[in-house]
Amino acid sequence: MSLKVYNVLKRKKEDFIPLEEGKVKMYACGITASGDAHIGHAFQAVVFDMIRKYLEFSGYEVTYVRNYTDVDDKIIIKAQEENIPPMEYAEKLMEKIDNELLELNVTPPTICSRATESIEDIIDYVDKLIKSGHAYATEYGDVFFSVKSFPNYGHFSNRVVEESLSGVRKEVEPGKKEDQDFALWKSAKEGEIAWDSPWGKGRPGWHIECSTMSMKFLGETIDIHGGGKDLLFPHHENEIAQSESLTNKKFANYWIHNGLIKVNGQKMSKSLNNSIFLRDLLDNFNYEVIKYTLLLNNYRSDANVMDGMFEVNEKHLYKMYQTLKLVNDIIKDKEVSIIPDVKSRIINEFKEAMDNDFNTSLAIANLLGYDSELNKLIVEKKYNEMYTMVEAIKEAYKVLDFMNQDPQTFIKNLQEKYLVKYNLTETEINDYIMKRNEYKQNKDYESADKVRDDLLAKGISLMDSREGTTWDLVFRD
Repeated sequence: MSLKVYNVLKRKKEDFIPLEEGKVKMYACGITASGDAHIGHAFQAVVFDMIRKYLEFSGYEVTYVRNYTDVDDKIIIKAQEENIPPMEYAEKLMEKIDNELLELNVTPPTICSRATESIEDIIDYVDKLIKSGHAYATEYGDVFFSVKSFPNYGHFSNRVVEESLSGVRKEVEPGKKEDQDFALWKSAKEGEIAWDSPWGKGRPGWHIECSTMSMKFLGETIDIHGGGKDLLFPHHENEIAQSESLTNKKFANYWIHNGLIKVNGQKMSKSLNNSIFLRDLLDNFNYEVIKYTLLLNNYRSDANVMDGMFEVNEKHLYKMYQTLKLVNDIIKDKEVSIIPDVKSRIINEFKEAMDNDFNTSLAIANLLGYDSELNKLIVEKKYNEMYTMVEAIKEAYKVLDFMNQDPQTFIKNLQEKYLVKYNLTETEINDYIMKRNEYKQNKDYESADKVRDDLLAKGISLMDSREGTTWDLVFRD
């Protein structure tokens, strides 16, 4: 099965055929540096990181560009509130967000572009649009794109021009000929950050920034352009209009949109005060827990984050790592080798799911389905089979970017986290175990059982073996 991608442009799944064999050029609209990164930003970053990694896993050489919008009305307002220059405000936020995405283990894009680094290119593109009759400058120093000059406007978002302003906040903009026309260049207000241009001091409009950066770094036509589905209109519709008017070429062959985030069934918004910030997630959960939770969802669907969901998935990963550690302990002194048929069966099933429009939810379900088979191999002591299965599962999970840590370290870190929750220390647990052993040696089994039950009530289970007594977490609600 070849890779099929849901193309928003065609509203259907299509075979993925890149412009150049073996190479993929991909652009994703990134974050506007006007506030802290939230889980919606994380979802977008994780989705396109996953897409990039799977394309690379499939043998493609990927050039991936993701942008920052670092000049914008919101940025100017926030900077004024903090009484610092807008560029300083944006720089501070971008550095913070970059560090958080690194903590989330999102691989940096091939090129991370900032709008303010492409001002000269933007001015050049705007000037060409004016000269070709697709844009016009006003006496006030603004430049607008003429929507009626692009006959296909509205095709991408399935809107007619007369309906295109529905739900869009209208502003009085002197010199604008038609309501649906949009800004390519905005004249500077007093005290605002601005650049010199043929139309006077000003700054770029949002839509032309992304078109310019995409074409500057990837060319006039690219393979994949994407972002959150909230960008469908007006942002991506406007990108297509201005880009194709400029070049007379198709802007992108495949458009990919990820879903949005809901919190307990409601849209995440400032007004509902239900925003989940990435910093808070990283402070409380291993990055794999965050990625696992997000990728259990189909990337095109809205992800509904429910209370306790990250805690539940944290426990799932803990158990998965326990199985991995058990296999590692069993085979560490054994001579083992890969069984090709077993490995190819697992990898091919993974690829079949992922080739169906990056179906991570099915891919994960399939991989989790090997748990019972793996436990059977452990009981039957089939070392080559269990080794092969674990290595194949790890190879698949590497694309999704979890189950990639040292099992013992992951388990230890989570145990320490929960011991704090349970108000226990490892020393105290060992003291309980020693006391229980003394009771057992003295054949006071009732007292020994009471120690075990007391620990169980605190969230700790004890396991006896010939090597001694060990303990594990019992997750409490």
